[in-house]
Amino acid sequence: MPRDTKIWPLLTGTHRYKKTISTRNRGHGRFIDAPILAYLIETPNGRILYDVGCDYRKLADPALRAKYFEPMRHSFEPPAMEEDQRIPHYLARLGLEPSDIDVVFIGHLHFDHAGGLCDLPGCEVHVQAEEVAAARTGQDGSVFTDELASAGQWKVMTGEYMLTPGVQAVASPGHTAGHMSLFIELQKGQPVILCGDAADLVENLEEEVAPGYCWQERSTGTSEHS
Repeated sequence: MPRDTKIWPLLTGTHRYKKTISTRNRGHGRFIDAPILAYLIETPNGRILYDVGCDYRKLADPALRAKYFEPMRHSFEPPAMEEDQRIPHYLARLGLEPSDIDVVFIGHLHFDHAGGLCDLPGCEVHVQAEEVAAARTGQDGSVFTDELASAGQWKVMTGEYMLTPGVQAVASPGHTAGHMSLFIELQKGQPVILCGDAADLVENLEEEVAPGYCWQERSTGTSEHS
């Protein structure tokens, strides 16, 4: 284990989608290409994985790919993901196995953030109670029902809490009902916030632009997106 906290960004794939999905009422008619990222946080007290990317099997199998991703093609193309972008491959490059991860922290349950849990059996998974409850309603088309199958084994949390000294779980709902971010203090330099889809782009932060759609809209049927 490192004496200092380190953060490893893991590129688990890329996706192309309408810019308005990231920036409310901005970018109509434009598509952008965005990375699908997970983060490995190594602290003096343990290893945390923030998000896990997509379920590779749904992208590699043509039938599954059509079933899960064709319905959303009007605004969101199927992600591009190589087999070696699965989380266990990245861990192996660092000399680690899934069993070396102390906590898998899922910021929210959309398929591009939680689908890869199938590659991490036996790991302790943290998810917010509000996120699980909303996902189970079936009203969010970006949550795949089969990816909730192991929810009974997750550690369902409520509110903000300290994962380990220097790593705080911070509530950032809006995009989804129980969206969570991580506030990470570093021994050197400024702290880092991993904010998932609470802010996809620098534009969201610098110009205070909201995400293109939020759970409140999806749950009331007013969103234009899946």
